[in-house]
Amino acid sequence: MNDTTPLRRGGGDPSNIKKLVRTRDDRMIAGVCGGIGRYVGLDPVVVRLGMVVLALVWGLGLVIYLAAWIIVPEEEL
Repeated sequence: MNDTTPLRRGGGDPSNIKKLVRTRDDRMIAGVCGGIGRYVGLDPVVVRLGMVVLALVWGLGLVIYLAAWIIVPEEEL
């Protein structure tokens, strides 16, 4: 087993590498929650609700969202 095994889906094909990207089709603002939801296998609504709760309680959700907006690349067409 090599170090990249957890990142691959369905074999050794490099095109199947799981990547965190901002979605183009499932976005409300920048596609961050849609991308996180797709990456971890959750409904993006659940991720959005979690971000809102974090933003209301500690303001951390807003910081995380803005950082992800800057750092996470947008998916290619």
